[in-house]
Amino acid sequence: MDTRRALGESGEDLAAALYRRQGFAIVDRNYRCRIGELDIVARRGSLLVFCEVKTRSSDRWGDPSEAVGPVKQGRLRRLAGHWLATRRAWPAEIRFDVVTVSALPGAPPRVIQLADAF
Repeated sequence: MDTRRALGESGEDLAAALYRRQGFAIVDRNYRCRIGELDIVARRGSLLVFCEVKTRSSDRWGDPSEAVGPVKQGRLRRLAGHWLATRRAWPAEIRFDVVTVSALPGAPPRVIQLADAF
């Protein structure tokens, strides 16, 4: 497995653990279709969260959340619609989160959840 993929998976594992601690069940991870990929889909009661995880091992390119701009947000909305349609699931509430993971060398990972990010 290449280093970037391993870094991304470790960030997604940390994000999934964060949601579990908050009482969410992880209902899907790495859902792929022709539109793209959803990192995490989590449910707590009638709330369904679609989460994009951004993990960085360097701060050279800025804050990881900056990588989730308007184009990426639109793609994530379309992905969520596709996911919902294929499962015929229509929850009472939907939320889009971004979780950033900064995994700088020599430091513990820093996980930040931006709930209802867009």
